Amino acid sequence: MIDKAPSTRQLKVAREIQKDMAEILRSKGMAAFGGAMVTVSEVRVSPDLSIAKTYVSIFPSAKAEEVMGILNDNVRTYRGELGQMVRKQLRIVPELVFYLDTSLDYAEHIEQLLKM
Repeated sequence: MIDKAPSTRQLKVAREIQKDMAEILRSKGMAAFGGAMVTVSEVRVSPDLSIAKTYVSIFPSAKAEEVMGILNDNVRTYRGELGQMVRKQLRIVPELVFYLDTSLDYAEHIEQLLKM
């Protein structure tokens, strides 16, 4: 099955959610995530705008499992805060699903291999 390219509306909604989620997570501070820095690297929204796959980068990566647990435990709180921020733009606030973005780790691994 071939995925269709995201529509302009999906891209706009994804961009808005990425910006707002980054602000929500930044406002929590590093202390809320055990001293780890969390950034929203990408958001992909389903065609019906009901699910937002939110990809996060975590530094240091050793705390990734702990931080993902914190994010998943508080997903309803984050969705509520997101709802407050996008209530004028969206009728329905999408469900948030957090995924770990490992592209930085992958790039670091390639860099280490190239140094050998």
